Amino acid sequence: MANYRIISTPEYPNGQVVPFTEEEETQRLTDIETAKVNQEAIKVEQDAKVANKTSGKAKLKAGEALNDAELSALFGD
Repeated sequence: MANYRIISTPEYPNGQVVPFTEEEETQRLTDIETAKVNQEAIKVEQDAKVANKTSGKAKLKAGEALNDAELSALFGD
């Protein structure tokens, strides 16, 4: 499936629809994959913070020692 972009030229001042070049399409696909990887990394980081916060609360209630990640999750850096 071809993707298109709008360019403005002197002949078409309101824009002209043109297909992506092969390089642009390759870059677009690379950008999409990079964004997916970044979103997944952010999700993993957020999940770890929630898990550390939950674990830290449980340890505080039980009177156990907290690790650095749990302290950071509960009280900030």
